[in-house]
Amino acid sequence: MQLNFQTLDVFTERTFGGNPVAVFPDSAHLPTDLMQQIAREMNLSETVFLGFPETQEGTARVRIFTPDVEVPFAGHPTIGAAVFLAGLVAQRKANRVTLVLEEKIGPVPVDVLFDDKHPTFAQFTTAVLPEYRPSPYSATELAAMVGLEKSDLCPKGLGLAMVSCGLPFHVVPVKTVGAVRRAILDTARWKELLSESWAHHVYLVCPEAEGKGVDVRVRMFAPGSGVPEDPATGSAAAALGGYLSAADGHKNGKLSWTVEQGLELARPSKLYVEVDRLGGEITAVRVGGHTIAVSQGTMTVPG
Repeated sequence: MQLNFQTLDVFTERTFGGNPVAVFPDSAHLPTDLMQQIAREMNLSETVFLGFPETQEGTARVRIFTPDVEVPFAGHPTIGAAVFLAGLVAQRKANRVTLVLEEKIGPVPVDVLFDDKHPTFAQFTTAVLPEYRPSPYSATELAAMVGLEKSDLCPKGLGLAMVSCGLPFHVVPVKTVGAVRRAILDTARWKELLSESWAHHVYLVCPEAEGKGVDVRVRMFAPGSGVPEDPATGSAAAALGGYLSAADGHKNGKLSWTVEQGLELARPSKLYVEVDRLGGEITAVRVGGHTIAVSQGTMTVPG
């Protein structure tokens, strides 16, 4: 059986930046174990399989796999899939189209913007609002797990936490970009502390950055999903919106942050996060980024 696919680099405006994703159209009907094997063969952070929608509002059914597991929601596959699908849309208004991707977490609306008839930027709204839990571990334990000292963690106003907008992350706030660069995940300590926890993805967050106009520097480690380190993580950026919004304290209005990731992997990435608040509560979380098509091909699989 021959399966067509396309790869895209997400959260970047240039090839070989951002986070690559593979999109397989007309493939969500495949057996789950075959999709997992294909994702392992592609060996990217995530691989996406698209199928016909199951609701009137939906644009496509979407299943997302890391090399090791299926996930209910992920950010850069959502944006990559939406940009791929938007390229197939014959009619649109004002260089914009809104798609609804049916993911396991629920329907995820995505706005896609066009530049000279080509889709180049997408922004999704999370299907669920942030869930926030305190970390059960100390700064000393988590610092040792990422090869840092306790004194490197918890800049003023930011504490250890677990946050999810459909995929949970263990947020470890770090004081300086230098400490972010030095961090090395100790997988033995990770396995002892987090491998069985609700939030086993490790997300370093620093309120400093290198890029012009950038607010936050991050890194994300997900050994439990077969991803030693991710170049750009949209689902974590959504959780970050909830985390930073809780620390901000504004009751009403739109908050926004520009986030850099992937520099340690030589895949510079930029993510744009927005949070709406009303009456002190979060009412919406959005994550956006640029995307560029990179390659297309055919995979031969049994069947």
